[in-house]
Amino acid sequence: MATIKDVAKAAGTSIGTVSRAFNGYRDINPETKRRVFAAAQKLKYSPNINAKTLSSKISKNMGLIVSGFMDSDMRNGFVLALLKGTYRYASEHGLEVALYTLNPEEQKQKTYEQFCTEHSIFGAVLSGVATDDIYFQELVDAGFPCVLVDVYSRGKDIGCVSIDNVRAAAEMTDYLLDANHREIVVVQGKKQAEVNNYRIAGIYSALQKRGMELSRDSILTGEFREHVAYEKTKQYIMEYGKSKGTAFLCLSDVMALGVMRAIHELGYSVPEDFSVTGFDGIPIAGYTTPGLTTIEQDMEEVGYRAAEVLQNLMKKSNKNKDVYVPYRFVERGSVKFL
Repeated sequence: MATIKDVAKAAGTSIGTVSRAFNGYRDINPETKRRVFAAAQKLKYSPNINAKTLSSKISKNMGLIVSGFMDSDMRNGFVLALLKGTYRYASEHGLEVALYTLNPEEQKQKTYEQFCTEHSIFGAVLSGVATDDIYFQELVDAGFPCVLVDVYSRGKDIGCVSIDNVRAAAEMTDYLLDANHREIVVVQGKKQAEVNNYRIAGIYSALQKRGMELSRDSILTGEFREHVAYEKTKQYIMEYGKSKGTAFLCLSDVMALGVMRAIHELGYSVPEDFSVTGFDGIPIAGYTTPGLTTIEQDMEEVGYRAAEVLQNLMKKSNKNKDVYVPYRFVERGSVKFL
């Protein structure tokens, strides 16, 4: 097993500098810090978790790690709701929970395992992680207890908590089909996001059951961002008008806001000209004009159940590792029955 001395030698620096780099001191040259983290990652070195915990007399039982925090839209309130649910469970069971956010640059410098051991986290709820992330795979291989939000993965110490995104997306698709919409435009999020792919799978499933297909040019990629969905929708309507689409099925409420804005700016109205549906159930969806029909998920409950699953894993129990939290279909006025 690599030691701090090995890291210092590989990075061409002193042991004290390595220690200061891992403890977040700001008086270290960025290039030196980069070499230290690169050497530590190559040697698979992490600070001694037991020694660090004893010296600081702090025990953070579990953590909520949010990947891509700076890229997320704070209006959906997901991070706060997840934290509230996780904290509520922890406080009820005499545990501690801490929130950590990771940006892409930090993820390049160290693995999830290193991050967790450095912060004395003995188990973590992970949000925003991609299963093709090599650092995530290292965490799985290390046997570190963790629970994924909206992503399903197999592993002895891996749990998953989510709503049934496939079923929910299929239900929304059936709703539009029952309203006689046959020209449906799907506004998807990021293609590499697992939750996006689950929802796309639900749409395809519902269409296939009715002998229908979804053409590629009827899928717009809004990246889970309002302004991107706005631009893509505006371009689409300017090109096709009302000839190629009667309803926009959006895979997030934030993107639905952008779609509705584009429709109104082009002189059309919702739902008279175009119907729009969302997904997530963010509070602002009930205050749009008209109110947005959507799938509402209880992210605080997701956080609560994720903490529950994590505690079981930390106790070496594999019962109920995969949990579906109930969702609610919310019908408002954004869909016209043809």
